[in-house]
Amino acid sequence: MQNDREKFKMEFKKRMYAWTLQLIKFINSLPKNLGTEVMGKQLMRSGTSVIANYTEASSASSRKDFANFFSHALKSANESKVWLALIRDTNETKKKEVEVLLEELNEIAKILASSIITLKEKRLAKI
Repeated sequence: MQNDREKFKMEFKKRMYAWTLQLIKFINSLPKNLGTEVMGKQLMRSGTSVIANYTEASSASSRKDFANFFSHALKSANESKVWLALIRDTNETKKKEVEVLLEELNEIAKILASSIITLKEKRLAKI
């Protein structure tokens, strides 16, 4: 069981890393205008924050701290969805790329949300 959990964690981290690389390449390919520059910078911050907070959770000092890092990762994922949707809806040439990024981000967010729920249930079970 532990090996399956560790394997899942490693695969999930690889998946997030690959998504982050794809996101960075996408942002760097956006046309240069005021709108995409502002949205691209916001998306870069929130999008890279997803994996950064997930990674930080591994060195958390407590269960509560661990859960907080996961919550921050989920919040960053949700913010990134907004920026991606705005870019999709204001940029005619990037719609398919955005849809691929959004689809994967939705899956990542679901996993993070599920993990947060599990962490909260475990915390409540100890009370």
